[in-house]
Amino acid sequence: MSVLTIRLAREADDGTLRRLAALDDARPLRGRALLAESDGVPVAAVSLESGAAVADPFAHSADAVRVLMLRRYQLVRQSGSRTPARQVLRRLIPRPVH
Repeated sequence: MSVLTIRLAREADDGTLRRLAALDDARPLRGRALLAESDGVPVAAVSLESGAAVADPFAHSADAVRVLMLRRYQLVRQSGSRTPARQVLRRLIPRPVH
């Protein structure tokens, strides 16, 4: 069983965030971000402002992304902003398949 740690990314994590974005074939995150580490290894990150996520596709990172999105949702709700919170919630709840 691995230990998942969620923390606020620091300036020293800029290279890690760029590496995750490159692995995910995505643009680097802008602004403040939350970082998920599995047993101390960075596997995913989410932008606090936009909600964009990047993850290592070679690691089991799907659960880490879900936890990051949930934590971002909690933080957005605590800040009192409802519109970004609703956008996050829509990403967390799967759409029904017709």
